[in-house]
Amino acid sequence: MDRDAFAEAVAWTARALPTRPAVPVLAGIRMEVSADGSSLHLSGFDYEVSTRASVEVLSEESGAALVPGRLLAEIVRNLPPGSVHIDTDGAKLRVVGGAARFTLITMPLEDYPSLPGMPGLIGSVPADAFATAVRQVAPAASRDDTLPMLTGAYLDFRCDSLSVVATDRYRIAVRDLWWNPADQGVAVAALVPARTLYDTVRGLITRSNVDIALSAPGPGAGLSPGEGMIGFENGERRTTTRLIDSEFVKYASWFPQEFSARAEVAVGPLAEAVKRVALVADRNTPLRLAFTEGEVVLEAGSGDDAQAVEAIEVSYEGEPLRMAFRPDYLMDGLTGVETDTAYLNFTEQTKPAVFTDVPAKEGESPSFRYLVQPLRVS
Repeated sequence: MDRDAFAEAVAWTARALPTRPAVPVLAGIRMEVSADGSSLHLSGFDYEVSTRASVEVLSEESGAALVPGRLLAEIVRNLPPGSVHIDTDGAKLRVVGGAARFTLITMPLEDYPSLPGMPGLIGSVPADAFATAVRQVAPAASRDDTLPMLTGAYLDFRCDSLSVVATDRYRIAVRDLWWNPADQGVAVAALVPARTLYDTVRGLITRSNVDIALSAPGPGAGLSPGEGMIGFENGERRTTTRLIDSEFVKYASWFPQEFSARAEVAVGPLAEAVKRVALVADRNTPLRLAFTEGEVVLEAGSGDDAQAVEAIEVSYEGEPLRMAFRPDYLMDGLTGVETDTAYLNFTEQTKPAVFTDVPAKEGESPSFRYLVQPLRVS
């Protein structure tokens, strides 16, 4: 088989393998040559997430083997370019690429669990747009596993609109995008582990579509978050994951309907200024922003500590305003904006701010919204 195609397939399959498996065989990748010898099917499973990938091969016979997945991924990734040859001899599997030869000890195939099937197809979405949406939203998900609901990315399917949402209680990110539903009247939702979803979109094939499959009672029926499984298929790659069994927050009501002030800023210059000023701030140290007509002044540090100040031009409408944010929360909101400029919308000094992209046409709704709670400063 081709080294590059094999390496990509192994990397996709190995990404979900557990680092400390409850059962040793779960650290393995199952390799199976099709009956006609034209393709090699790879699969991984940890009882929560399953991954599958296929690659074209030339094989003299069919067969299957279970090998340590992460080790195989490292070996294949470091093989020289060209063809890779694999054969087995009893409990040993040989991998040959160029002048490099590796011998792996196989694992008991009969102990490996059966992978779950794909749920029913509910529609498809452009891979590039979906990957971008997940990357924009995932940083807002919590890393605290004691609150499972906050560690998820909420996928809200409504007719031909898909909303990807995540929150850790201190900020919430929402990205709306178009998708192609199998049933135009679809109205379902799924709470997917954010880390799993982020890893999935990293391996998607660009300029292609992703088929989305979801366990549901029937077409057009409502689905409660946590009811079953979601699957994604992209070319010869598939993944499934169990949903988080929890209700997601009613996020729509969090966003203010009106604002008392707005700044239009160039995203790049402001992000660079935040990076520089944040050099003197710890993660939980507030980075202060003072907005006046035509300017925002960024400050961090005070008293006997290191200090930094920088001013940049902005377009600002409203009364002078001072607010403070965690630097990393500020950066996550700015990097989530795809347009060259962003709107920073405010109500009061102690109330959340909302960052959005600037729609291409006047009156259109922004596709990305990021609500962030400010820090209280004296």
